[in-house]
Amino acid sequence: MSEFDVVGVGLNATDTLLIVRRFPAYAGKAPFQEEVVAAGGQVASALAACSRLGLRTKYIGAVGDDERGRIQMESLREAGVDAADVKVRKGCATQSAYIIVDAATGERTVFWRRDDCLRIDPEEISAEQIACGRLLHIDGHDTPAVARAAAIARAHGIPVTVDVDTIYHGFERVLPNVDYLVASSEFPAAWTGESDPFKALETLQNEYGMKVAAMTLGAHGALARENGRFHYSPAFVVSAVDTTGAGDVFHGAFCYAVLQGMPMREALDFSNAMAALNCTALGARGGIRGLEEIRSLTARAERRPHPDFAARSAAFN
Repeated sequence: MSEFDVVGVGLNATDTLLIVRRFPAYAGKAPFQEEVVAAGGQVASALAACSRLGLRTKYIGAVGDDERGRIQMESLREAGVDAADVKVRKGCATQSAYIIVDAATGERTVFWRRDDCLRIDPEEISAEQIACGRLLHIDGHDTPAVARAAAIARAHGIPVTVDVDTIYHGFERVLPNVDYLVASSEFPAAWTGESDPFKALETLQNEYGMKVAAMTLGAHGALARENGRFHYSPAFVVSAVDTTGAGDVFHGAFCYAVLQGMPMREALDFSNAMAALNCTALGARGGIRGLEEIRSLTARAERRPHPDFAARSAAFN
């Protein structure tokens, strides 16, 4: 039996959120209503979501030896995420983000910084760290390291999920070992040159052979291609307070769905619901909820399908 259900290699960050009544015009000035410091980051937050769903999780990444690093490590431990293999870099600042949250809509604008001293090198990734899990979740940063992690996982028959939002140099070495690609809405077109999202996902899947090629669509939900068929899941309508971390939590829920063997449409619905709930509170992990609340939302909540995605995915089926 594997020691962990999900092992994650990738980013963490400690965020400072400023909540404003409305985002000001360019070069404007506005008071803020509240300031919140909270842990976030793509893979770290996904693992916190997995842990909330009852999975055994392990995070591999790096923090600085500063107050933000302490906040991140404390948050991981409180969430039940194993942080034994997190590197603490002396004299290095933990990745930080300053996030302006528009209270009127819940939408956010992010300014972030990650110093090179936080880089994870491939030599720091061992086979034992990866082979102890049932699933590996990665992002695109520190590409040589995540490429090594994905190759180890493939060699051990461990499925790999990836969260990628932009083009990283050398990422073509990662994709052949990915089983579940769940990208941002921008990545498939940027990588393939295909502006049509359906064609872009098909191109990615045909070229690299992953089991599922998918993309998150923000307020429009998520789209996935599996076994030659497209599946579209509309987003759930909630009273959004802060959209920070919604995509990260979506990925955590998706990891859970993969391990549970959910059919693809159900997996997308489940992941959309957990992401929507996270938007009802402040912070990247502020609204992470458990199975009962997710199931309640999927049973009763309003949804607003995007007509084009809904019609085209139905036509393919």
